[in-house]
Amino acid sequence: MRFLISGYYGFDNIGDDALLGIIVSQLRTRYPLAEIDVLSAKPDETAHTLGVRATPRWDQGAVRESIAVADVVLSGGGGLLQNATSLKSLLYYAGIVRTAIRAGKRTMIFAQSIGPLDFWGKQTVREFCKGLHAATVRDERSRELLAPLVPATPVERTADPVFLYDPPEPAVDLAAAGLDESSDPLVLACVRKTAHQSDAVSVIAATVDRLAERHGARVAFVPFGGAADAEVATLVIRKCRSQPMLVELDGLDGVAAAIARAKLVVGVRLHALVLAARFGVPFLAIPYDPKVAGLIADLQYPLAALWTPGERVVPARIEAAVDDAWSRRDELAAGLRREVAVQRALANRNFEVLAALAR
Repeated sequence: MRFLISGYYGFDNIGDDALLGIIVSQLRTRYPLAEIDVLSAKPDETAHTLGVRATPRWDQGAVRESIAVADVVLSGGGGLLQNATSLKSLLYYAGIVRTAIRAGKRTMIFAQSIGPLDFWGKQTVREFCKGLHAATVRDERSRELLAPLVPATPVERTADPVFLYDPPEPAVDLAAAGLDESSDPLVLACVRKTAHQSDAVSVIAATVDRLAERHGARVAFVPFGGAADAEVATLVIRKCRSQPMLVELDGLDGVAAAIARAKLVVGVRLHALVLAARFGVPFLAIPYDPKVAGLIADLQYPLAALWTPGERVVPARIEAAVDDAWSRRDELAAGLRREVAVQRALANRNFEVLAALAR
């Protein structure tokens, strides 16, 4: 069996790298003799890190060759079929799906978030995905959006494969990053560039200061997306009265270990919130993208969003949201711990649907 995986891979994004690592690990467990190929922006690095074959994603000839020799083509996971980033991005990912279908390959939309899609975006998905064999999406909002566009294909709501992450043994030592017991009570913040960036920086800075000054928290920023996220974190830190840290952790295992021992996560990045939920850590979310709102809804998480880009910033409301989250930490953690078993089962369902397709 030969699998080809298409996604946003090779861009030094911890969340997407985590997604790929878990997909590859699950495929190896289920298909120990399979060949796995990944379309990557850094194919040499991806191949070395994961022990897979990797194809340069921008080399059209090489991509067509990889599709030609594959048995199953997976589009995902991640938020690929959307044109909020650009129509060019949507055409790239949808084009791979179309090429695979035309080549007679078993083709699956795998653990994706769908949208936002405008009129032309919906038309693109409808036309390019004709003949799609299977589809799983990681939130109900995405299922409702995709199902009418591919009426001949069953679309099943599952969950993000990162819910299947399990920490390594022995546990990662966080002392070198300054996140040992002396940093308690620890709060992690994971930010990124968003629309209405100036307002977002103000909201996050006010949140950090409230946590530090009112509740005695020690706040550390963890950049999921490398230098770009570190730049946003630096803007927030400069605006704070308190003294949050910017820390660098070693890959997924280091970031996950830090999230697992935090008392609260302030998250813009989707996979920071997924990992928080995985370890039963309460969070305050800024839904910069519908996929974040979809996760909150599917988790049945009782806290409203901290702030949504485009809303007016009301300092008193931000302070009240922070205080409410802090006072309800135990209740929120217990609810997430109950929900995580459901999410892990749904995440596993992605691979069960794939198994039926592979057969």
